[in-house]
Amino acid sequence: MSKRRRSFICSNCGKRGAGYFRLCPQCRQFDTMVEQVEEGGLSSRAQARTTGGAQSKATLLSEVKLGEEARIPVPIAEFSRVLGGGLVPGSLVLLGGEPGIGKSTLVLELSALLAQAGDGALYVSGEESARQIKLRADRMGLGASLLYLLTETDLDRIFEAIAKLEPTLVVIDSIQTTRAPGLESSPGLVAQVRECAIRLQDLAKRAGVSVLMIGHVTKDGHIAGPRTLEHIVDVVLYLEGDPFGQYRLLRGVKNRFGATSEVGVFEMRGSGLAPVDNPSEVFLEERVVNSPGSAIAITMEGTRPLLVELQALTSPSTFGNPRRTPNGIDSNRLLLISAVLSKRIGLKLWEQDIFVNVVGGLRIAEPASDLALALAIASSYYDCPLPADIAIVGEVGLSGEVRRVGQLAARLNEARKIGFKRALAPRLRRDRQGLPSGIQLIEVRSVAEAIGAVLPRD
Repeated sequence: MSKRRRSFICSNCGKRGAGYFRLCPQCRQFDTMVEQVEEGGLSSRAQARTTGGAQSKATLLSEVKLGEEARIPVPIAEFSRVLGGGLVPGSLVLLGGEPGIGKSTLVLELSALLAQAGDGALYVSGEESARQIKLRADRMGLGASLLYLLTETDLDRIFEAIAKLEPTLVVIDSIQTTRAPGLESSPGLVAQVRECAIRLQDLAKRAGVSVLMIGHVTKDGHIAGPRTLEHIVDVVLYLEGDPFGQYRLLRGVKNRFGATSEVGVFEMRGSGLAPVDNPSEVFLEERVVNSPGSAIAITMEGTRPLLVELQALTSPSTFGNPRRTPNGIDSNRLLLISAVLSKRIGLKLWEQDIFVNVVGGLRIAEPASDLALALAIASSYYDCPLPADIAIVGEVGLSGEVRRVGQLAARLNEARKIGFKRALAPRLRRDRQGLPSGIQLIEVRSVAEAIGAVLPRD
């Protein structure tokens, strides 16, 4: 008879602790300690290591032979871009996002297109019935006659179906509903999520099957379960955006086979998520020119330059403490830029409410958008519009200086393609080679100089 082990694990960070303490000793979250009941003996991975089989041996790095890493072509261009050129056989991909953002819609479309292209695909759902998936596929107009569906949560039965069908891609929707036999804890808890991910990883590496898992997220936006889940997988993707908005952003935060921080842009339509070929034009198509408080920032998302509109609104505060309300940028970045404008430029922002919005639902974390944010706030404060044909890039320091940014040539080239005639950028001392012609470069050293160059005042 196998022995059972009882332990308490934090559902937030995965730290083991005593059950009578409701406060996690690691992340200090209250009432997150969950009791886990596990069968005795070794885990599945430990058992695999002790049951014989092929054993690896140490090899000199110089003796390792490299072969071409054949990728599975992905019919969705924006998805393929974020993955780094396609799916790698034997890879484990984790896709997270808020409820209703379109995760299941996107992976169903991907599975159906791969099945149509002749690559076998198995869609495993633990949340929906086969009829519900069929209705969604018909609504999206997917001819998914070669796509296999399996409504199952038992991991052993899922493995039996994979061994029988031998698909190229396996979709698990979702990892929080999958249950590993041998563990008495409920699906979605730390032990179940971790064990299922480890077994799926072993399957992917052993059989060369690409596995795409959908993961739920917590209220703070992180994928539910232990943080070790993101370390186990090869690729971590997040689907972002306003559930009530039109556009979705597929962001790569980890990729062992390509560049990280790549972004794919999709438009939500009645037929599903459609890739957007030129995101810069999409984000600027509803722009109102000659509007105070509007500035065009040139950002980099991975290797892709994007032009986005930053909107700022300053209004006299009716309360003692003026508000700073950002949407799409970090609140601390807004506080920093506001302090620089107040201290170094002399704007009386301590008596103004400031509202900032990034048009299109994009979230900007790059410091290269600081100068555009500062000029948008100054434009609203003076009620004076910025020139309509100018794009802005530059990082702002605490002394009010404008610092250089990377990949300036790619940024300016994207602005020139969209139709901008001028660009406001940090002063260059060298590395002028490669800058595109056809766009005038206005170089500034400080925020004060930038305001004087584009916001002439009497």
